[in-house]
Amino acid sequence: MKKIIVLFMSFIVLVVALSGCSPKEDKRSDDYKPETLNVEFVPSQNAKTLDAKVKPLQQLLSKELGIPVKVHIATNYNTMVEALKSKKVDDKGHPTSKLVDYYRSQIVVRQNSHLQTLEDLKGKKVGLQDPESTSGYIYPMASLKKVHIHQNDIKIAQIKGHDQALIALLNGDVDAVATYQDARADLKRDYPNIYKDTKVIYRTEKIPNDTISVRSDMDQQWKTKISNAFLEMSKTKKGKTILTDIYGHQGYEKAKDSDFDTVRKYRKLVEE
Repeated sequence: MKKIIVLFMSFIVLVVALSGCSPKEDKRSDDYKPETLNVEFVPSQNAKTLDAKVKPLQQLLSKELGIPVKVHIATNYNTMVEALKSKKVDDKGHPTSKLVDYYRSQIVVRQNSHLQTLEDLKGKKVGLQDPESTSGYIYPMASLKKVHIHQNDIKIAQIKGHDQALIALLNGDVDAVATYQDARADLKRDYPNIYKDTKVIYRTEKIPNDTISVRSDMDQQWKTKISNAFLEMSKTKKGKTILTDIYGHQGYEKAKDSDFDTVRKYRKLVEE
């Protein structure tokens, strides 16, 4: 699914660090103007693989914004969110035939597995992502709870990266994994038989797409400037190639806070 990433400036997802601004210089809670922008991504694939791809994004964003840009790969979701909360960063930054503003989570098992439904996962070893991951944890766990399977009913294997989860599945280290749809495409080059060797037994409801978000005290003009920079980048051939290579993003559109109410509902279900 060529998913269109949602541009969401009031939520926290894309993380950009600012420099050259001391506490004494803060006049209001919403006048933060970056002198250096540090963009942080949560890795959906091997962090080392992503790390090698970020330089072109740094250069393109710097050109659009007129300030130095540094792109980092976060170790997990909590690290990224805490960085935004502490104001160390300002911003954070899968295919169908058309762009969409949603995607789904999927449960994947080996092709020769007897597992066919969510109910079959009871007592099995399931590879999940960070607990803050929407497609790698929240939606699949909420789906399991709907069929009366709770955390204690499965053996959870915490795995970093959807690609690494699929590799663990192929190696027989886990019985099933939760990934975004369809993360298998990322491994087709190295594992050409991955579609034959695995099968999807469940897909969740629609999940609002990734967001690009900024710290709450950022100057409104800079929010708009960053928003426009990503929108413009996605319209050029070079920019789209860079964004697709790093994160599978095909484009951007603006969003509102209420678009993510469904995520809040699923998260609450998991926490109950």
